[in-house]
Amino acid sequence: MLTSAPTVPTWQLVLAAVIGIAVIVALIVWTKLHPFLALVIGSGVLALVAGTDLVAAFDSFSKGLGSTVGGVGVLIALGAIIGKLLIDSGGADQIVDTILARTPARRVPWALAFIAFIVGIPLFFEVGVVLLIPVVMLVARRARVSPILVGIPALAGLSALHGLVPPHPGPLLAIDALGADLGLTLGLGLLVSVPTVVLAGPVLATILVRWVRLDPPTTVLGVSDAPADGSRRPSFWVSIGVVLLPVALMLARAVVEVLHQETTAVGSAFLFLGTPLVALLLTSLVALGVFGLGVGRSRAELSDLVGASFLPIAGILLIVGAGGGFKQTLVDSGVGQVIADAITSAHLSPLLAGWLVAVLIRVATGSATVATITAAGIMAPIAAGLDPTQAALLVLAVGAGSVFLSHVNDAGFWMVKEYFGMTVGQTFKTWSLMETVVSVVAGGVVMLLGLLL
Repeated sequence: MLTSAPTVPTWQLVLAAVIGIAVIVALIVWTKLHPFLALVIGSGVLALVAGTDLVAAFDSFSKGLGSTVGGVGVLIALGAIIGKLLIDSGGADQIVDTILARTPARRVPWALAFIAFIVGIPLFFEVGVVLLIPVVMLVARRARVSPILVGIPALAGLSALHGLVPPHPGPLLAIDALGADLGLTLGLGLLVSVPTVVLAGPVLATILVRWVRLDPPTTVLGVSDAPADGSRRPSFWVSIGVVLLPVALMLARAVVEVLHQETTAVGSAFLFLGTPLVALLLTSLVALGVFGLGVGRSRAELSDLVGASFLPIAGILLIVGAGGGFKQTLVDSGVGQVIADAITSAHLSPLLAGWLVAVLIRVATGSATVATITAAGIMAPIAAGLDPTQAALLVLAVGAGSVFLSHVNDAGFWMVKEYFGMTVGQTFKTWSLMETVVSVVAGGVVMLLGLLL
C-alpha cells in the first residue's frame, strides 16, 4: 500500500490516468479480454506510468479488491439467493400474472413497467431480461400489438433499477467507493427511478412504436399460452412482501438516522435491522422459508438452489473486486486527487462530472459496471468532501451515466436484438435510444435534486 502520492509532475499523473483507462478500454473492446484481467493490467499500467513502485501498487490493488469484495460481494451473493428463490418458486411469475390479470389492455405498457420496477429490485439485469422478455412477447401476441409497445417499458424498468438502486452491483460498488450511505442512496434512487421509468418506458414506447414497426409475434419460444399451475406458488402479496422487505428495512434505517432517533429502543432496532448485510440476510432466510419450504422444497433441494445461485455471479464478483483494486490504485497513486483537483478548479459540478465520466467509459467499453467502477474511483476524492445527501446523489449520477447509449459493444444490445427479432438499425432506434433517455432523464433528476437538497 502506498503511503503518499509519488513526487512526479501533475501532467504525468494525468497521463497515467488516460493511458490506464485507455488500456482497459482497448483490452475489453479490441482484444475481447475479460474485464477482470483488463482491470488488473490497466491498474499496473497506470501505476507504472505514474512512477509508482509496482510492488506497492499491487499491494494497493489487493487492498482495494479485498475491501470491495468484503463490503459488496456478500451483499451481491445474498441478493442472488433471493432472486434465484423468487424465480424458482414461481413467485416472480405470480407477481407478473396477478398484475397483468387485473390490468386493462390500454394500461398494459404501464403494468409491465411496474412489474419490471418491482421484480427488478432483487434481480440482476440479465436475469430480469431472461425472465420478462418471454412474458412481453406473450402479452404482445395475445394483445396483437407491437412488442416494442410493451417491451420498452419493461426494459426501462429493469435498466433504471440496474443503474440506480442497490442491491444491484453497480450502485453497491459506487456506494462503497464514494463512502455514501446505502439507505439514503436507496431512497433517493427509488425517487429518481420513478420519473425515469415513466418517461423512458410507457411514454417513450408510444413514440417508438410509430417509428419502428414490428408485427405482433406469432410464436413465443419456450412459453405456453396455457395458464400456469399456481397451486404451489407463493401468493402475490407474500411474493411482493419478500421482494420489498430489504428495501423497507434499509429505508427505515435511513429515516431513523435522518430523524436522529438512533438512541431510542425502536430506532436502535431499525438501525440494526436496516444494516444492509442484516436486511439482506434476514430476507434470504425468509425467502428460504417462503419460496423454499413453503412450496414443498426439501432442505437438500434448497441447498442445491442456493449453490446454483452463486454460479452466475462469479464473474460479476471478480469484475467488482478488480474494479475496487483499480479504484484504490487511482487513489493511492495520487491520480484520483489530481483529477479531482482539476474538476474542482474548473468549477464543474461534481454530479455533472461524475455523470460525464461514466458516460465516456460506458460508450467506450459497453460495460455499465466498468463505467461505474472507473467513474467512482475518479470521483472518490471529491466525494470525501460532500455531505451525505450529495454523496448519495453522486452515486446516482455515476449510475445514470453508466447506462448511456448501449450499442454494439454491449452484450445487452445483442440480447435485446435477438429476443425482439430486430435489425441492428431497429435496435439502435429502440433499445439504444431508450438507454440514452434513461441516462439523461435520471441524470437530470439527480442534478435537480442536487440543487434542491
